[in-house]
Amino acid sequence: MKAKIFSALYFLIFAAFAYLQFNDPDPMFWITIYGMVAIVSMLRLFGLYHRWGFFVITISLLGIACFYLPGLVEYLIQPNKNEIVGQMVYKKPYIEETREFIGLLMAAGAMYHLGKLK
Repeated sequence: MKAKIFSALYFLIFAAFAYLQFNDPDPMFWITIYGMVAIVSMLRLFGLYHRWGFFVITISLLGIACFYLPGLVEYLIQPNKNEIVGQMVYKKPYIEETREFIGLLMAAGAMYHLGKLK
């Protein structure tokens, strides 16, 4: 029962994330990432899954997140941490890279969690 609740919740969250990416500078990449997580969550809801699939997706998402680590590090050394909730500033690409890193971690966390549920 718990797996079905979390599967439905993750489906709704990541489907919404995918929909909100249409205004992103690179929408197809992020719609694909978040859409994949939503679809896999929906498949888990209906019992169509393999535990190794969650492991592979989790590792893949974490691997992609590594490409955004330099932006995260640059953000962490900045004195003003409130920029993360503000508008994107083209002179500060680390803000968007940090947001993307966090999004990938959330997606990886959801896949890991769904893979561990019985």
